[in-house]
Amino acid sequence: MKIAIGNDHAAVALKNEMVAYLQGLGHEVVNFGTDTNDSCNYPEFGEAVGRAVVAKEVDCGVLICGTGIGISIAANKVKGVRAAVVSEPVSARLTKLHNDANIIAFGARIVGSEMAKAILDAYLGTEYEGGRHQKRVDMIHAIEEK
Repeated sequence: MKIAIGNDHAAVALKNEMVAYLQGLGHEVVNFGTDTNDSCNYPEFGEAVGRAVVAKEVDCGVLICGTGIGISIAANKVKGVRAAVVSEPVSARLTKLHNDANIIAFGARIVGSEMAKAILDAYLGTEYEGGRHQKRVDMIHAIEEK
Protein backbone atom coordinates (compact mmCIF):
# COMPACT_ATOMS: atom_id res chain seq x y z
CA MET A 1 0.00 0.00 0.00
CA LYS A 2 1.19 3.53 -0.74
CA ILE A 3 0.62 5.81 2.25
CA ALA A 4 1.04 9.58 2.52
CA ILE A 5 2.22 10.89 5.86
CA GLY A 6 2.21 14.48 7.05
CA ASN A 7 3.24 16.13 10.29
CA ASP A 8 4.22 19.36 11.91
CA HIS A 9 7.12 20.19 14.23
CA ALA A 10 5.39 18.62 17.25
CA ALA A 11 5.37 15.21 15.61
CA VAL A 12 8.72 14.73 13.87
CA ALA A 13 9.95 11.97 16.17
CA LEU A 14 6.67 10.03 16.10
CA LYS A 15 6.39 10.48 12.32
CA ASN A 16 9.87 9.00 11.87
CA GLU A 17 8.95 6.01 14.04
CA MET A 18 5.73 5.46 12.08
CA VAL A 19 7.49 5.72 8.72
CA ALA A 20 9.96 3.04 9.81
CA TYR A 21 7.12 0.91 11.18
CA LEU A 22 5.03 1.18 8.01
CA GLN A 23 8.01 0.48 5.77
CA GLY A 24 8.81 -2.54 7.93
CA LEU A 25 5.33 -3.82 7.16
CA GLY A 26 6.09 -3.47 3.44
CA HIS A 27 4.24 -0.22 2.74
CA GLU A 28 5.59 2.58 0.58
CA VAL A 29 5.48 5.86 2.51
CA VAL A 30 5.46 9.31 0.90
CA ASN A 31 6.58 12.00 3.33
CA PHE A 32 4.67 15.29 3.07
CA GLY A 33 5.65 16.44 6.55
CA THR A 34 8.42 18.47 8.06
CA ASP A 35 11.63 16.82 9.16
CA THR A 36 12.72 19.56 11.56
CA ASN A 37 11.59 20.71 14.98
CA ASP A 38 11.38 24.32 13.75
CA SER A 39 7.94 25.82 14.23
CA CYS A 40 5.81 25.41 11.11
CA ASN A 41 2.19 25.54 9.97
CA TYR A 42 0.30 22.25 10.15
CA PRO A 43 -2.44 23.30 7.65
CA GLU A 44 0.09 23.08 4.80
CA PHE A 45 0.82 19.44 5.59
CA GLY A 46 -2.81 18.49 6.15
CA GLU A 47 -3.74 19.99 2.80
CA ALA A 48 -0.84 18.32 0.98
CA VAL A 49 -1.76 14.86 2.26
CA GLY A 50 -5.45 15.51 1.58
CA ARG A 51 -4.76 16.51 -2.02
CA ALA A 52 -2.54 13.45 -2.58
CA VAL A 53 -5.26 11.15 -1.23
CA VAL A 54 -8.05 12.71 -3.30
CA ALA A 55 -5.88 12.65 -6.44
CA LYS A 56 -5.30 8.93 -5.76
CA GLU A 57 -1.53 9.45 -5.77
CA VAL A 58 -1.61 7.36 -2.57
CA ASP A 59 -4.02 4.83 -1.11
CA CYS A 60 -4.59 6.66 2.17
CA GLY A 61 -3.04 9.19 4.52
CA VAL A 62 -1.70 9.51 8.05
CA LEU A 63 -1.53 12.88 9.77
CA ILE A 64 0.21 13.71 13.04
CA CYS A 65 0.46 17.00 14.91
CA GLY A 66 0.39 17.76 18.62
CA THR A 67 -3.20 16.59 19.03
CA GLY A 68 -4.11 15.47 15.50
CA ILE A 69 -6.99 17.92 15.54
CA GLY A 70 -5.67 20.94 13.66
CA ILE A 71 -3.99 19.00 10.89
CA SER A 72 -7.12 16.90 10.35
CA ILE A 73 -9.34 19.98 10.20
CA ALA A 74 -7.08 21.34 7.46
CA ALA A 75 -7.20 18.06 5.54
CA ASN A 76 -10.98 17.91 5.80
CA LYS A 77 -11.21 21.21 3.91
CA VAL A 78 -10.04 19.34 0.80
CA LYS A 79 -13.08 18.11 -1.10
CA GLY A 80 -13.25 14.33 -0.90
CA VAL A 81 -11.23 13.92 2.29
CA ARG A 82 -12.68 12.04 5.23
CA ALA A 83 -10.05 12.45 7.93
CA ALA A 84 -10.72 11.18 11.43
CA VAL A 85 -8.80 11.93 14.61
CA VAL A 86 -8.48 8.90 16.86
CA SER A 87 -6.57 8.03 19.99
CA GLU A 88 -7.15 4.28 20.15
CA PRO A 89 -7.57 1.30 17.79
CA VAL A 90 -11.34 0.75 18.14
CA SER A 91 -12.14 4.19 16.72
CA ALA A 92 -9.49 3.69 14.03
CA ARG A 93 -11.15 0.47 12.92
CA LEU A 94 -14.68 1.86 13.07
CA THR A 95 -13.92 5.03 11.14
CA LYS A 96 -12.63 2.92 8.27
CA LEU A 97 -15.40 0.33 8.56
CA HIS A 98 -18.32 2.77 8.79
CA ASN A 99 -17.08 6.14 7.44
CA ASP A 100 -14.62 4.98 4.80
CA ALA A 101 -12.09 7.41 6.29
CA ASN A 102 -9.30 7.93 3.80
CA ILE A 103 -7.02 9.67 6.31
CA ILE A 104 -6.31 8.78 9.92
CA ALA A 105 -4.93 11.36 12.34
CA PHE A 106 -3.59 11.26 15.86
CA GLY A 107 -1.63 13.44 18.23
CA ALA A 108 2.01 13.02 19.13
CA ARG A 109 1.26 14.64 22.49
CA ILE A 110 -1.72 12.32 23.02
CA VAL A 111 -0.59 8.82 22.01
CA GLY A 112 2.73 7.09 22.36
CA SER A 113 4.46 5.12 19.64
CA GLU A 114 3.01 1.73 20.63
CA MET A 115 -0.55 3.11 20.62
CA ALA A 116 0.15 4.82 17.30
CA LYS A 117 1.24 1.47 15.85
CA ALA A 118 -1.92 -0.18 17.17
CA ILE A 119 -4.00 2.62 15.60
CA LEU A 120 -2.29 2.13 12.25
CA ASP A 121 -2.69 -1.64 12.42
CA ALA A 122 -6.42 -1.31 13.14
CA TYR A 123 -6.98 1.30 10.44
CA LEU A 124 -4.91 -0.38 7.72
CA GLY A 125 -6.26 -3.81 8.57
CA THR A 126 -9.89 -2.79 8.08
CA GLU A 127 -11.89 -2.57 4.87
CA TYR A 128 -14.84 -0.26 4.38
CA GLU A 129 -18.07 -2.18 5.00
CA GLY A 130 -20.27 -0.20 2.62
CA GLY A 131 -23.88 -1.32 2.63
CA ARG A 132 -26.00 0.69 5.06
CA HIS A 133 -23.07 3.06 5.66
CA GLN A 134 -22.80 4.16 2.03
CA LYS A 135 -25.89 6.37 2.31
CA ARG A 136 -24.20 8.36 5.07
CA VAL A 137 -20.90 8.64 3.24
CA ASP A 138 -22.88 9.89 0.22
CA MET A 139 -24.57 12.44 2.48
CA ILE A 140 -21.15 13.69 3.61
CA HIS A 141 -20.15 14.15 -0.04
CA ALA A 142 -23.43 15.97 -0.73
CA ILE A 143 -22.55 18.52 1.96
CA GLU A 144 -19.37 19.32 0.01
CA GLU A 145 -21.45 20.10 -3.06
CA LYS A 146 -23.66 22.69 -1.31
